[in-house]
Amino acid sequence: MTSTEPRRGAAPTSVALDGPPRVSRRRALGLAGSAVAVAGVGTWAGRVLAPEQVASAADAPANLYLAGTDGWIHLPPAPAIPPYHPDPIGATIAPGMTTYVFGFRNVTGMSDVQRLGQKYHAQHSAPLFWVDEYDGDPAHEFRVRLTNLGLELRPDLFDAHTLHWHGFRNVIPFFDGEPSGSVSVRAGGEFTYVYRPRDPGTYMFHCHVEDVEHVHMGMTGMVFVRPKQNGQNKTHDGRSYSTFLYNDGDGSTGYDREFSMFLSEVWAEAHWADAHIQLPEWSDYRADFALLNGRVHPDTLEPNGPGVDAFDVEEGRTFDADGDLIAPPGRPDLKYQPISSLVTCVEGERVALRFANLGFRESAMTIAGLRMRVVGRDATPMRGRTGADTSYETDTLNIGPGESYDVIVTAPPKTGSGEYDTYLLYNRSFTRSDNLAPGGLGGQATEIRVYADGPGAPAAQSFPNDWGFTA
Repeated sequence: MTSTEPRRGAAPTSVALDGPPRVSRRRALGLAGSAVAVAGVGTWAGRVLAPEQVASAADAPANLYLAGTDGWIHLPPAPAIPPYHPDPIGATIAPGMTTYVFGFRNVTGMSDVQRLGQKYHAQHSAPLFWVDEYDGDPAHEFRVRLTNLGLELRPDLFDAHTLHWHGFRNVIPFFDGEPSGSVSVRAGGEFTYVYRPRDPGTYMFHCHVEDVEHVHMGMTGMVFVRPKQNGQNKTHDGRSYSTFLYNDGDGSTGYDREFSMFLSEVWAEAHWADAHIQLPEWSDYRADFALLNGRVHPDTLEPNGPGVDAFDVEEGRTFDADGDLIAPPGRPDLKYQPISSLVTCVEGERVALRFANLGFRESAMTIAGLRMRVVGRDATPMRGRTGADTSYETDTLNIGPGESYDVIVTAPPKTGSGEYDTYLLYNRSFTRSDNLAPGGLGGQATEIRVYADGPGAPAAQSFPNDWGFTA
């Protein structure tokens, strides 16, 4: 079985450049630098891009439309961390909501009314998206339009937002998202980032304004660059593949299924402080919860919410009539945490796991009973200067803050008597795999479920993290 080729969505065609960012509430970000960035819309940027490219950036429709705002998510209410967790304001918003966050939402395909209605409906982790490696045709640039809806609970905070693609090479500084050298999007504004992705692999994106706070509060997500080699048929170890992690030339990074594993953290006091008009002391940082794709075990095993595929946008299926997210079946409290971490596969398949860490601490992700082959790190294939294969097998990945890894796990034969065999994927740093929660695991932990080939096995994926079962 092979994964379905990625689909690109289309967004409304009007794109506007935002005005100059306002002064940060905590420090001046450099008015002179901001003025240069904005003035550069007509001068400096024109010396970087040819005139027709500037016009295409301004006039072409966006492939993806994201909005920055605030909102609430669900974390286990126990153990309680008085007075910070669970935050009593959350219960007044919706049952089960415990933690205030900043975040992004996918507002592609929405009307103006629906889009504006997503203020206070932030998602964590941010919508997952992917792009094709740039083929040299300017018509195939990838555009992400960002709007800033503002913060509903904290209208006194007038922070701008950006979209910074962490680790992205060859980026035009104007579209980098680092606020001192590019455009910041103030509340009510919007801006379109234009990308020519040339290096396949797994990346992260985040807001770079007040970056310590905004990253920790949840303005983070994952993005993949798919290699040009995709669509070619290559044989590796007797199996044919048409989807790959890198342009390997020999099929060695071919896979049947792929799953994102995004690592983040919550320091309850910091989230409470932003909700209650306080200012945390970041030098006192202490992560209370370790999250995998925005959830804590056992919620990591719950189904995906509709709309995990950022390019599949349809009212009534991926968002409701008001533009709001649709909760995973039976879990209304996970409405704004739609990405499951459960891995489903068929014996003999090669499963690509894309790990990325935007927490502030190192993690040690382990699979009990299975080996991982590391084929890429920080969007770089494991190949030496001569092309020699430097990939390696391990059962534990030590992932530092800001790092990403691409690994392949080969599903062993199913041997148990049940519907599937289960292998545990968890963080060996035990304070991040149990959160001191009663009953055992409660942090960065999930399962890999291996099914026998035949009736009852998961079908081919339609998008990353798809279980392969029809609800």
